[in-house]
Amino acid sequence: MNNRIVITTDYLRPGDTVDTMLRDRGLEPVYSPAGGTRTDEEKLALFEGAVGAIAASEPVARDMLATSPMLKVIARAGVGHDNVDIDAAAELGIRVCNTPGVNHHAVAELALALMLACARRLNTVLAGVDDGGWPREAGTELRGKSLGVIGYGPSGKAIAALGVALGMRVLVSTAHPDSEQSSGIEFADFDTTIKAADYLSLHSRAGKGDPIIDAASLSAMKNSAILINTARGSLVDEAALVEALKTGEIAGAGLDVLQREPMVEDNPLRTMSNVVITSHLAGQTLEARERAGVAAAQAIIDVLDGKTPQGTVV
Repeated sequence: MNNRIVITTDYLRPGDTVDTMLRDRGLEPVYSPAGGTRTDEEKLALFEGAVGAIAASEPVARDMLATSPMLKVIARAGVGHDNVDIDAAAELGIRVCNTPGVNHHAVAELALALMLACARRLNTVLAGVDDGGWPREAGTELRGKSLGVIGYGPSGKAIAALGVALGMRVLVSTAHPDSEQSSGIEFADFDTTIKAADYLSLHSRAGKGDPIIDAASLSAMKNSAILINTARGSLVDEAALVEALKTGEIAGAGLDVLQREPMVEDNPLRTMSNVVITSHLAGQTLEARERAGVAAAQAIIDVLDGKTPQGTVV
């Protein structure tokens, strides 16, 4: 029986908990960390001879799956799975799993950190201190402000709870209100939420249609509003965001995800002092990585044992 498991998630390494889990089940982890750019030949050969894979966020296209006839399961060590061609996987009988609920506190905490960085103008302050100055910028407090949350999955619930704890008015736009976890939270439609928000935090899944934050929605937001995105770069029309920041339609943005990653050198967001950008690390705490890796490994084991994992996508 073939027992090869390809691991492209760069923080999983030989000898760690995941490696031990897989080897204890008679599987053979093979490491090919995502980083840089793979050639077409390397992409097509990535899953060669493998029955399973724990995949990073690099694209997994149809041709990569079609040339891997032994592949039975791909597990994402995280919530997002839009980098995998789900339709192709379903057609080829390849199970795709993710690991929901492992990093929502980490995501919410970074969303809060981005809110605070924007509120206290830390970009300007830190740059000034680095240059030898001692700037005394007057920022603003979160208490008493309105936090709009788009999407009410685990990370949306976590940031909403943090907003309530900080004394913010919290409005949530979701198709799935949860009355059991809504103390201090107002449920509202999308338009009401974006218009009321001083901070608008995105926690929606990536859709296949147009961005949910486009020129019209940016125009509807307060001129003093801050956009926070720790979800998916595809949720925001980046060109429209750049224009809104330039013209003052909104006051700033805190972004952990972009339409194109890694960030290209000429991206105009890079040089904007009212934009705080982090490198897609919302879910990258040591604790969340451990939970995600273990859950992905367990999903691989379950599928190969003929079971259906909790985080099954297809």
